[in-house]
Amino acid sequence: MSDTWTTPELDPRTYGNPVGELATYREYLTNYRLTIELKCQDLDAEQLALRSVPPSTLSLLGLVRHLAHVEQSWFRRVLQGRQDEPPLYWAPDAPDDDFDGAVPDQGVVDEAFATWKQQIALADELLDGLDDDHLGDTVPHRDGTVSVRDVLVHLIEEYARHAGHADLLRECIDGRTGQ
Repeated sequence: MSDTWTTPELDPRTYGNPVGELATYREYLTNYRLTIELKCQDLDAEQLALRSVPPSTLSLLGLVRHLAHVEQSWFRRVLQGRQDEPPLYWAPDAPDDDFDGAVPDQGVVDEAFATWKQQIALADELLDGLDDDHLGDTVPHRDGTVSVRDVLVHLIEEYARHAGHADLLRECIDGRTGQ
């Protein structure tokens, strides 16, 4: 098996020259989402739930669950004001459930990926209704207000950081690196 993910011709990520600020943010966010998906590709439940270094609970499956939570928190709960929607993989008595609940069970894996994909689709639906003129729009947040632009930049940063974690986790599982 090659240590890289795919050939450049088959890489699902795009590196175009998007026109506009929103299009640029969306391309980066989409590419990082795809990177996480690629890093999880072809692994079984046990491999996806494999923890990094004790006592850390970091795993690829935990990252998928965490990113579903992050997508929901920022796009649904903050930008759409749906504070009544219970947060995914989090409760006052289980604030680390995204990682703690990432156990090697195919049902947990299937649910995590379905939930993550659903949250991505809901976020993209919201973003489809925006244009560059809305990036400065603000919504209430616990520290005052936050703009759509700030949320998008934060999500890109969140995914970029976790893509780095995914690189290391995947390399520990089967040696695959790169891209």
